Amino acid sequence: MRTSPGAGRVLGGITTSRQALVLVTVLLSSLLFPLTITGASLALPGVEADLSPGPNALSWVVNGYNACFAAFLAVTGVLADALGRRRVFGCGVGLFLLAGIGCAVAGDVVALIAARALSGLGAAAATTGGSSLLAATLPPAVRARAFGLLGAVLGAGLAFGPAAGGLLVAGFGWRAVFAVPAALAAAALLLVPLLPTAPGEPERRIDWPGAGLFTAALLLLIFGLNESATLGTAGAALIGVVLVGTCAAFVVVERRSAEPLFELGLLRNRRFAAFALAAGTFMGVLVPLLVYLPSYLVTSLGFAPVRAGLWLLVLTAPTVFLPFAGSMLARRVPPGVLVAAAVAVTGAGAALVVTTGPGVAGSALVAALLCVGIGVGLSNGVLDGLAIGSVRSEQAGTASGLFNTVRLTAEAVALAGAGAVVSAAGGVLGVEFAGALHLVCAALAAMTAISAVAVLVLSRR
Repeated sequence: MRTSPGAGRVLGGITTSRQALVLVTVLLSSLLFPLTITGASLALPGVEADLSPGPNALSWVVNGYNACFAAFLAVTGVLADALGRRRVFGCGVGLFLLAGIGCAVAGDVVALIAARALSGLGAAAATTGGSSLLAATLPPAVRARAFGLLGAVLGAGLAFGPAAGGLLVAGFGWRAVFAVPAALAAAALLLVPLLPTAPGEPERRIDWPGAGLFTAALLLLIFGLNESATLGTAGAALIGVVLVGTCAAFVVVERRSAEPLFELGLLRNRRFAAFALAAGTFMGVLVPLLVYLPSYLVTSLGFAPVRAGLWLLVLTAPTVFLPFAGSMLARRVPPGVLVAAAVAVTGAGAALVVTTGPGVAGSALVAALLCVGIGVGLSNGVLDGLAIGSVRSEQAGTASGLFNTVRLTAEAVALAGAGAVVSAAGGVLGVEFAGALHLVCAALAAMTAISAVAVLVLSRR
């Protein structure tokens, strides 16, 4: 395995105990991010009662975090390679801590949205710094299992985050949803000085114009999707023109930059491109379903809220328990075949949701939720290791940034698109909500079918 000089020194001198410390610290920080996403959704009624925001401002309490998380993954990945993996990881955890405190004490919605955006930035830095720290400090024999554990932790956060958030809100109020992850971030931050240095390349330049244009383009896209119901034709056209112009400027800047934000050459690596596409597909299906299925079960199928929560575990539990099985299968089945099959199974689950409805739940709903959970669970964590392992070790931070940017961008865009369809149908309480969700699921199923074929073709050696 080729390594940079810094990475080679770290791998050559790190002890087993320090490897374990790296893993524990990264896993602890990674647990925070899905908890924060799901917890914020449950905190919204309390935020609305205490701070009296308008509906658009309230939606940005969730979307501001997701948008900044996705928008800054690439640049923080480059910073990890340039400034050092531990440094960027520690700064990300520290910023997440401070922003979490800001959320917990916010006196108005503007301060809360600003703190949420900073939380997303901190989460982006901690994610890319942590992933590249694992890649740079753990030997190959340990790295695959480490990324499997990472997938299990992320799956646990998604699976049990709603229940934990609900308990916090019920027991301590909405501010606890932000205070508790901040406390966990403080615990992780205390461990950072004990981690290996994992130095970067200080001479590497940062593409600030590219970073600004990419961030602006992504935020414009998400804003346009989220606000499509209120923008009107003229407003949507204006957003579209500005977005196209921003994207064009980004392409020009990247082509002329000596140190571009995105190492687009990584996408010429067919295996890396295949695994990044699969990661985006999984999150593009899972997150909209996690957001809208509970309302569908309650308002359209007539489930009680507690029953709906228990049913949702059919979807989320496999994401916790199957990453280890996925890691084992990856040793026996060609990785491209395994990932493409998991994408196809996930798409089948989205298609089965379309067949459910009042009086038609039962086995169809169980099959739908299990398919999505099994598909995502088998790939969770494995994909990170496969993608980053397909590039040179000195590109680990850059690859992690690009890989996670694809994943989180797909999640944010899919969620905003699904929200636009639901809003056009009158929202989750509208009489057309079930039809809107079925339309969203049909589109997701079609997307996964295309993605599965593309992954299979691209991953062939």
